[in-house]
Amino acid sequence: MNAVAVAGTWHEGERALQSLAGIGERMAEIGPRVIRDHMPDQHRSFFAQLPFLIAGSLDAEGRPWASVLAAPPGFARSPDAQHLRIDALPLRGDPLGAALMPGAPIGLLGIEPHTRRRNRMNGVVEAVDAEGFSVSVHQSFGNCPKYIQAREPMFVGGAQDVQVLPRTDRLDAKARRMVRAADTFFIATAHPSAGDANAPAHGVDVSHRGGRPGFVQLSGEGTLTVPDFVGNAFFNTLGNIAVNPVAGLLFIDFESGDLLQLFVKADVIWDGPEVDAFAGAERLLRMEVVSMQHAPAALPLRFGPAALSPYLEATGRWSEAA
Repeated sequence: MNAVAVAGTWHEGERALQSLAGIGERMAEIGPRVIRDHMPDQHRSFFAQLPFLIAGSLDAEGRPWASVLAAPPGFARSPDAQHLRIDALPLRGDPLGAALMPGAPIGLLGIEPHTRRRNRMNGVVEAVDAEGFSVSVHQSFGNCPKYIQAREPMFVGGAQDVQVLPRTDRLDAKARRMVRAADTFFIATAHPSAGDANAPAHGVDVSHRGGRPGFVQLSGEGTLTVPDFVGNAFFNTLGNIAVNPVAGLLFIDFESGDLLQLFVKADVIWDGPEVDAFAGAERLLRMEVVSMQHAPAALPLRFGPAALSPYLEATGRWSEAA
C-alpha cells in the first residue's frame, strides 16, 4: 500500500489506536478504499432526504462543539460529488454560527434514526451567505448501523424564535437529567491542525454514540463516563482525542426538542477493571465538563418512541458494573 495514501487517510492518532487494537495493517489496507475524497451518489441522495444534520465545528479558541441543523428535507443537497450545500443556519448563540467562515474545518453527520443509516462527511466551509453555506468535501465515508435507536422525526412547526442560553461552567439540574436519561449523544472532535488543506485527515469529525438509557454515567460535579463498544475500528473520534484530548457533546431531548451542548476534556481508559466490569465495553471514554449551554425547545422536530438497537442486548449497565 502506498504510504502517502495511508497517511492521507488516517492521521497519527488514528493509526496509533488501530495499532494498539492489533488491526493497524488491516486498516492501512481498508482505509483508502472506504474513505473517499468525494461523496458517492448514494451519500449525495441520502443527505438530500434528511430533515436534520449534526455538525462539528471549532470556536475561536479551537474548541470543538457539536451542533444540529434542521429544516425540511432537501435543505442539504450535493450539486456535485465534491460539494454539499446546506440551506440552514444555526441558532443564535450556537458556536457553529461564529465558526461558519470560508476555510473553516467542519464535520457533518447525516443520520436517519428510524432506518439506522448514517454517513459522515468532513471538509471545509467554502462559502457562506444569508441562507446557508457550502462545504468542500475532504473525506466521505459510511458507518455501520450499530447502537442507533430507531425513532422517526416529525416537524412541529416553522422557524422558532429561540436561542442558546448563556454558557455556564457546570451542569444544572435539567442538564443532569438529560445526560442521565440519554440513550444517544453526538460527539465532535478535531485534530490539532484541523483545517490544513494539505492533510485531509487533519479535520473536524462528528460522530454518534448510543447505548441503553443511562449508558452515560454522571458522577461528581460533571464527570461523564461512557462505554465504548465494538464498531468499525476507524478510531476517528478516539484518534482525535489521543492527540487533542477535548470534545464537544450534543444531547437532544427527543420529546421536548431541548438541546444541551457541552465542551469537555476527554481521556480514553483503554483497559483495566473498570473496562472489564462493563459488559460489551472495549474501553471507556471519561470526560470532564468545562462548559455547557442549553437551548430549550430549540429543535423544530419531535421524535416517536425509540426501538433500542438489538446490538445493545450484549451490553451491560452501570448498576451491573458497580
